[in-house]
Amino acid sequence: MRQARPKTTDQVGTILFDILRSRLEAPADPYVLPAERPQVWVMVGVNGTGKTTTAGKFAKQFHDRGYHVILGAADTFRAAATEQLQLWGKRSGVEVIHQSPGADPAAVAFDTVRAAVARHEDLAVIDTAGRLHNKANLMQELAKIGRVVGREVPGAPHQVWLVLDATTGQNGLAQARVFQEAINITGIVLTKLDGTAKGGIAWAIQHQLGVPIRFVGVGEGVDDLMPFNPDQYVRAILGTWGEVSSDME
Repeated sequence: MRQARPKTTDQVGTILFDILRSRLEAPADPYVLPAERPQVWVMVGVNGTGKTTTAGKFAKQFHDRGYHVILGAADTFRAAATEQLQLWGKRSGVEVIHQSPGADPAAVAFDTVRAAVARHEDLAVIDTAGRLHNKANLMQELAKIGRVVGREVPGAPHQVWLVLDATTGQNGLAQARVFQEAINITGIVLTKLDGTAKGGIAWAIQHQLGVPIRFVGVGEGVDDLMPFNPDQYVRAILGTWGEVSSDME
């Protein structure tokens, strides 16, 4: 019986690439909104992942593409979050719905969605406070936001974005499970995906929970939030970031 010829390094890399790539979705154009309006998006995640910045970038990118967008500052515990979102609103020409610090986040979400309906907006993006996944009361608060917007707009929230730091380790999977139970996350925005952060945990979340990666963030600029590219991502996982980052430029 003939022995199999040993695989070369390139062959092994190709096999690994094909296996990993086969388990990732190739997303449709994320900048085309469904006909049902307003679309309601909710940003969730732990502290420091970049939710507010991502919400602002969404507003700017969709506004620049001709959509009517409104922002909701439902992170009422961090005063800087409202101010940060208002700066994005001014930059984008987008209104920001907010209340006083310490207000009920679900009330802000309610006001945002109601305003979106009354003003015939295409997209309402609601920022929420960062929260530890092991705090049951904070998870219940998220669930309440989901219920409130669902009563105002059938089917809402249409997208719940888990904003995930690419440097997060295995704890990221635990985070995703709890957020999924609270508000049914629909997609991942993978931030801080730079030369040292390969974001392999997001692949595990998509593989185990079926929650797809839709956007990646590679910097602070508005154009540094971009649609997820499965081929580039897998090459980054396999350690060829130099090629990936040059492709993204």
